[in-house]
Amino acid sequence: MRIFVTGGAGFIGSNFIRYILDTYTEDEVVCLDKLTYAGNYDNLIGLKKDKRFRFERVDICDRNRVVELVRSCKPDCIVNFAAESHVDRSLETPGVFLQTNITGTGVLLDTVNEFGIKRFHQVSTDEVYGDLPLDRPDLRFDEAWSLKPSSPYSASKASADMLVMAYHRTFKTPVSISRCSNNYGPYQFPEKLIPRMLCNARDNKPLPVYGDGKNVRDWIHVSDHCRAVDMIIRSGRLGEIYNVGGSNEYSNVELIKLLLRLMEKDAGLITFVPDRKGHDRRYAICSDKIKKELGWQPKIDFAQGIADTVKWYLDNPKWIERIFSGEYKKFNSEV
Repeated sequence: MRIFVTGGAGFIGSNFIRYILDTYTEDEVVCLDKLTYAGNYDNLIGLKKDKRFRFERVDICDRNRVVELVRSCKPDCIVNFAAESHVDRSLETPGVFLQTNITGTGVLLDTVNEFGIKRFHQVSTDEVYGDLPLDRPDLRFDEAWSLKPSSPYSASKASADMLVMAYHRTFKTPVSISRCSNNYGPYQFPEKLIPRMLCNARDNKPLPVYGDGKNVRDWIHVSDHCRAVDMIIRSGRLGEIYNVGGSNEYSNVELIKLLLRLMEKDAGLITFVPDRKGHDRRYAICSDKIKKELGWQPKIDFAQGIADTVKWYLDNPKWIERIFSGEYKKFNSEV
């Protein structure tokens, strides 16, 4: 199979590319990435020597360039990880999120139709469902849950999901969607919760926690997410949505205290700051559908996975420092 992976220089996309190349000896991957601030070519180091891998610096909103690449490479499948994804940034510049996450998805769908590509897979998020109350631990999002996004980011992802399903209904576009809970693991950009807290704790800097810190998230190791996406593109039913969750619910402050214990740092580094606007209280995913239909199960035990994640960030200071110094942007510009 030849797979186009958009947003492949990002956190989850780069892990997915490594998973595919490690798992399938005959598969080929073409990575399309605009290399914005969160797209980091460092994440793909070591792959250039693999003849099955090819990188193209492309904005998915650039219709002519996308068409040109599809015409020349003839992919069997497009997996769309490309997205502006940080909620805080979406509050500051929502227009950028609408352009990439909605318009870019539309460009890809049109291209799939034009060239008869066998499958388009949209990588979405549990944030499209809105949030759940803290006092109802029995509630979890299933695929039939109504969409009630809370931020410009999640609204743009929900809009893209609706566009994907509309193309399937109207044009019979061969699509699938996955909605995943919070990912953790190597290569995550340090503006996100876990790597940011690890970096601050390493340097004995304050760890800023929004509001009361009781907001709950469901965590899954990125490798389990990648495996789920792979199973969907190979065996999932067209026109279907699959939720993917780790069933590891932690409040933000609980998770941060766990990270501090693993690093043998003092909880006094935690500093509570004013809450984020529209901050969702709890996410929880029901993954029964993908477990029943495709036999997927998360394999990474959370205790081991989070310990391995802490170790990865501590063992890769150069990767982190190149981001903080901005050196990675110079490297990106030379690609």
